[in-house]
Amino acid sequence: MIITERAQRVRDRVMSTVKTDALLVSDLSNIRWLTGFTGSNGWVVLDPDGLTLITDGRYGQQAARQMAAARVDGEVLVGATSPLVMDHIANCCSRFPRVAFEAAHVTYAQHAQYAQAITSELVPATGIVEAERRVKDADEIERMAVACRIADRALADVIPLLTTGVSEAQVRNQLETRMRELGAIGPSYETIVATGPINAALPHHRPTSTPIEEGHTVIIDVGALVDGYHSDMTRTFIIGGPTTLQQELYDVVHTAQQAGLAAVAAGVSTKELDGVCRRIIEEAGYGDWFTHGTGHGVGLLIHEDPFINRAGDTILQVGDVVTVEPGVYHEGFGGIRIEDLVVVTSDGCHVLTKSPKDSPCLQLPPTT
Repeated sequence: MIITERAQRVRDRVMSTVKTDALLVSDLSNIRWLTGFTGSNGWVVLDPDGLTLITDGRYGQQAARQMAAARVDGEVLVGATSPLVMDHIANCCSRFPRVAFEAAHVTYAQHAQYAQAITSELVPATGIVEAERRVKDADEIERMAVACRIADRALADVIPLLTTGVSEAQVRNQLETRMRELGAIGPSYETIVATGPINAALPHHRPTSTPIEEGHTVIIDVGALVDGYHSDMTRTFIIGGPTTLQQELYDVVHTAQQAGLAAVAAGVSTKELDGVCRRIIEEAGYGDWFTHGTGHGVGLLIHEDPFINRAGDTILQVGDVVTVEPGVYHEGFGGIRIEDLVVVTSDGCHVLTKSPKDSPCLQLPPTT
C-alpha cells in the first residue's frame, strides 16, 4: 500500500469523528506509519491540503529520504532549535480554526506549550491513527512473517542449550544474538526466559543467572524486530521427564490455546475469544492461575489494539494481527504459557509462528 493512502484514511476519520480540519500527530509510531520517518523527534500536521513533517536539524535529510522512499506526498520543515520547531508547528496549525491533537500522547506541559504557540482551538482526540493502524496491509504482514521466521529459527538453534545447565540470561543472550545474525534489527522486547518454581511463576520475569535444571518448566517468550515490525511467540519446555502435574497443566494450556486459535475469526469479540481459552482452564480447576489476558495486537508496537481480555468488547477484523497466549502460573510450581501470532481472516486465522509446541519434554543428555 502506498503510505499516502494511509494519510487520506486518517483525514477521513478526523473529519468524521472530531470534526476538525487538521490533526497534530506527535506519537512516533503513528508518525512512522504515516511517513516512514524513524527519527526520535518529530511531529506531523495532517490537513486537507497535505501532510507536513516537522523535525529538528538532526533529521532533516533523513526525513526527506525516508518520506521519498515511502512515496509520501508531503513537506519536511526543519527547525534548528526547539523554539523554531514550535514555530513551524504553530504556523502549520494556526491556519485552521480547530486542530485535533493526540491526547493520549501529550503531557500536560506539552499541551501548555501548544496552547501558548497555536492560535487554533485545540481539540483532544484519542486513537485516530491507531484505529487505522490496526488492520495490517500485505507489506506489514510480510515483515511480521519474516520476524516470526527469524524467531522460530533462533529458538530451534538455541533449544539444545536448555539441557546443559546454562542460565536464563545466557539463553536470552544467545537468542537475541542469533536473531540479529539471522537479519533482525534486534529483539521485539527483552526476551523472557523464566525457569523453576519461582521465576517461571512470573509472567514477565526478567532473565537472571538462575540455572536451568532438571525438573524445571522453562518459559521462553521471544520475538524479532524487522523493519520496525514485531513478532511475538512463547513456548514452554520441561527439562527431563515431566511430573504428573506438569503434564496435566501443559495439556490444559495446550488445549486452551488450540481452542483459542480455532475461535479466531473476523466478527468474534475479544471478550468472547478470551472466554474460549479461560473456560477450559477454569473447568480444569486452575482459573486462578490464569492471571492475564489471552492476547493483544502486534505491529509497530509489541502491545497495541486490539487487547483480548475479559473486559474487552472489540470485534476482530480481517487483517488484525494478534497473539493467542493463555498461561498458568503458581509459585512453587512455576508456569506454562503457549503463544502464537496470527493474522485474522474472514473465516479463521493464519498462524505466523511455526515452532513446535505439542512435545515440550526435553530429555537430558545421558550420563557417562
